[in-house]
Amino acid sequence: MLYPEPIQDLVQELAKLPGVGPKTAQRLAFFLLNMPKGEAELLAQAIVNARSRIRYCSECFNFTDADPCSICKNPSRDPAWIMVVEHPKDVVAMEKTREFKGRYHVLHGAISPMEGVGPEDLKVRELLLRLESTSPREIVLATSSSLEGEATALYLSRLLKPMGAKVTRIARGLPMGGDLDYTDEMTLAKALEGRHDL
Repeated sequence: MLYPEPIQDLVQELAKLPGVGPKTAQRLAFFLLNMPKGEAELLAQAIVNARSRIRYCSECFNFTDADPCSICKNPSRDPAWIMVVEHPKDVVAMEKTREFKGRYHVLHGAISPMEGVGPEDLKVRELLLRLESTSPREIVLATSSSLEGEATALYLSRLLKPMGAKVTRIARGLPMGGDLDYTDEMTLAKALEGRHDL
């Protein structure tokens, strides 16, 4: 049985979201249709507001509603200590640790030749222009440990080292509370490679 056109349109749009297949899109559509009208309107308005008010910070390219973002304009943050991350959600993850006191640069992706994503598709040029004017002391590459994240870190390190700043990579290896016998070989190898004195 075919649904009325407005329901079909809603299911089609929801299915475009990452991780949402046709069945999940259908469940979400019916959930939304059964919501009180006021709640559905609040959700729709929140989406419209986010799309119209959120933009990139002109310095770090994180999502913000004010330019520069609150991190870039915070005078207690060290402008000579820059962490390069793939996505805005990575900034949130790092900020939750309350350990990093520098500033960020968001690439908005990682190099992935299989998906047709090259350095020119990321905020690499903007990073290089920023570094020319700020003279950083240390650049921390905090890309993921995936093949794409590793390729991006390697590419960036080759570009950044000649600029004179110290270029570091976040450590990789065993998660807290992880058991060795449940850990894959690559993670164990990286943990052994990244060992340090106690």
